[in-house]
Amino acid sequence: MADDKSILSKYFPEAAVESILFTLKDKNIILRISKARRTKLGDYRPALQGKPHRISLNHDLNRYEMLITFIHELAHLYAFEQFGRHHQPHGTAWKNLFGKLMLPFIESNLFPEDIRNELHEYLYKSKAANGSDLKLRRVLKAYNPLEDGSLIVENLPAYSHFRISDGRVFQKQEQRRKRFKCLCMNDKRYYLFSPLAVVEPIDGQDSNQSLYLTKKSLD
Repeated sequence: MADDKSILSKYFPEAAVESILFTLKDKNIILRISKARRTKLGDYRPALQGKPHRISLNHDLNRYEMLITFIHELAHLYAFEQFGRHHQPHGTAWKNLFGKLMLPFIESNLFPEDIRNELHEYLYKSKAANGSDLKLRRVLKAYNPLEDGSLIVENLPAYSHFRISDGRVFQKQEQRRKRFKCLCMNDKRYYLFSPLAVVEPIDGQDSNQSLYLTKKSLD
């Protein structure tokens, strides 16, 4: 028990640890702290064929983002228990469960005021029912210090170059709805990036030189 608490305390706000630990045991959930994934912050796998429920969370989330993502995935668990697979993954039923599960943490003043206000706006005022809210994520990012020299994509100049964690080099281009269209200099294909994706700007040095070094390091 003490070890479980100490592990959870590394990732979640201290005031939320007891509640999370109780939920993990009560619902028979295996919680895994995963490597960072560019396409998602967390993941839920239902209890099927004798296996327990499984929730994974990216290791690089800040404590507030970790808690919100955990509750997000927990709402998927509750939705699965109530409706099976016959519901929209981020539809109204899921969003109502998300709001109900999040409410005790909002009312406990666990979150800073800006996060609390944005959560309240998203959960109880916004008509959107989806799994990702850009305004909320932008507020959360303020509590996730960037590494030296890193920026988020939306703060990069248009047509500037940047590098991601696997070494590939991209050029930022126009915005398409919520995401930015970016040209990969390695394979000349286009990819869509979240405005909040953390990248390493490389302008100020020759991008062709950077691309050569990247290819050399990957050989």
